[in-house]
Amino acid sequence: MAKKTITVKQIGSPIRRPADQRATLVGLGLNKMHKVRVLEDTPSVRGMINKIPHLVEIVEEN
Repeated sequence: MAKKTITVKQIGSPIRRPADQRATLVGLGLNKMHKVRVLEDTPSVRGMINKIPHLVEIVEEN
């Protein structure tokens, strides 16, 4: 059985953001504008994305 994945793209800058939001971006593996990561679709990853919806967008769900 294939694991579900989610493709996330950073669309906002972490400059002038609280430290916990910057740490969430790093936790997702994002650190530069327009960087794209394919992550496993788990509740913890979804929670991280929901914490910073103004900085990331979901490009694709598989």
